[in-house]
Amino acid sequence: MREHSPSRPLKSPSATVSISAKDPGYTSQVGEEKAQDEKLQALMEAYQSGSLEAFEQLFALLSGELLGYLRTLTRDHHWAEDLLQDTFLQLHRARHTYLPGKPVRPWVYAIARNVFLMSQRALRRRSAHEQLAEETLPEVPVSSAAGEWEGKKDLTRLLARLPEKTREVLMLHHVVGLSFKEVGKVLGLSEGAAKVRAHRAMEQLREAAREERR
Repeated sequence: MREHSPSRPLKSPSATVSISAKDPGYTSQVGEEKAQDEKLQALMEAYQSGSLEAFEQLFALLSGELLGYLRTLTRDHHWAEDLLQDTFLQLHRARHTYLPGKPVRPWVYAIARNVFLMSQRALRRRSAHEQLAEETLPEVPVSSAAGEWEGKKDLTRLLARLPEKTREVLMLHHVVGLSFKEVGKVLGLSEGAAKVRAHRAMEQLREAAREERR
């Protein structure tokens, strides 16, 4: 039988390392977390009572970690920033549903996750709509600028091949019939910028038509 060397005593299975509740570092960490939880609860209750200052403090305390969480979900910083704003908007709308005395973070994170899921579903629906079959697109009246193509079907097919922003400005002006000033208001552009975008869109439409004829 192999004997163990006296210089290397066996470690007892019960001799495991554990963090004791009496450890100063552990106690300090627990105390800090409890204090912060209590502060969040007090701020949330004050916010429910109408304190805008409490809302600002909640935003300052939670926005950084929430943004990190949303960036993990989206893998897109700009999308995450948009969702962060939506999260606090939903928090405002749902503030009456918070139960005083309950932890704030789980409630807020549930809101953030629901905001992400709703946004994700909306993006999927939008993507599905953008991939509609050509026959499902609306009938397109042929404007004077688009008169070089043969009829509505050709123009409808060509529009379906264009990027969303390009298709949008042509649809708003040539199909819906909005003036460039009105198109600008819809897209958040000046009248001149709307004209420039429409001109570029028409050039892309002409290029798509030339490619079909090759």
